[in-house]
Amino acid sequence: DFTEMMRALGYPRLISMENFHTPNFMLVSEVLLWLVKRYEPQADIPPDVETEQDRVFFIKAVAQFMATKAHIKLNTKKLYQADGYAVKELLKITSVLYGAMNTKGVEHADLSEEDSSKFKFDLGSKIADLKAARQLASEITSKGATLYDLLGKEVELREARTESIARPLEINEAEKMMKVAIDCVLEEVQKTKDMLNNVALDEANLEAKIEKRKLELERSQKRLQTLQSVRPAFMDEYEKIEEQLQKQYSIYLEKFRNLTYMEQLLDDHRRTEQEMFEETANMLRLMQSRLKEEEQHLLKSGNNDDSDVEIQEDERSDSEVEDRQIMKQRTAPETLLQG
Repeated sequence: DFTEMMRALGYPRLISMENFHTPNFMLVSEVLLWLVKRYEPQADIPPDVETEQDRVFFIKAVAQFMATKAHIKLNTKKLYQADGYAVKELLKITSVLYGAMNTKGVEHADLSEEDSSKFKFDLGSKIADLKAARQLASEITSKGATLYDLLGKEVELREARTESIARPLEINEAEKMMKVAIDCVLEEVQKTKDMLNNVALDEANLEAKIEKRKLELERSQKRLQTLQSVRPAFMDEYEKIEEQLQKQYSIYLEKFRNLTYMEQLLDDHRRTEQEMFEETANMLRLMQSRLKEEEQHLLKSGNNDDSDVEIQEDERSDSEVEDRQIMKQRTAPETLLQG
């Protein structure tokens, strides 16, 4: 549909959907610029799309133009992708132009720019006329309300008007009223003259203040230049202290790394000692359990003869000696670990 509409609108280049399988920003920008010019030939849209910033500005300008002029909301992200999703956004503009061409009975598809200039539609003037019409409508409403209130008071005002007209006019009262009005006008004229004189004085005072401020500004600029050119007295000391601080910081980092490394080694050493201690404790438990089993076995075999008892006692004594030696050998690392 998009390619057929573009061909019907008179786009000079052949377009197929294969052009949008991959992002093609140059083609999308060219189509957008052509559609905007077709909608309004006098539109001011920058055609530069070389850099990323220029492309973003171009997409924003086109979207803002179509939103304000044609009330068409475009998705700028999809347009910037310049792929198949951008065709859907372009289809919004082309469908509007294609529908307008069909309603006006345009039969030829390739119209030149001179022919398209005949179909200009200045929305700016229409918006100004719309604002003026709204303002006039609000004024008409307020004036109508005041007129309605005044017409409601017409009965009372009619009687007062007839009485004032029927009353005879006195010349003395008229002269007094005229004198009062003249005096008021003269007072207002005098006040205006006084204000004009005061304006002249105020203008002179303001000019003097402006000159004074200019002189102060010049002095301040000169002082700023002198301060910028002069090097502070403490700057050398500041740089030396900064170098010392940098050295101290490097020393601190080195010591901190060494401390963390030593703490890690200490933790590893404690972990190995704990494992060794647990291993010796397990071996001692095994030895105790084996000794208990041997004692029970000896108690069960206690009904044998004396020779057997003596032999068993000798064997037991030998085994006890061996067990004591083993216990001494096992308890030695335990005492070392406790120390």
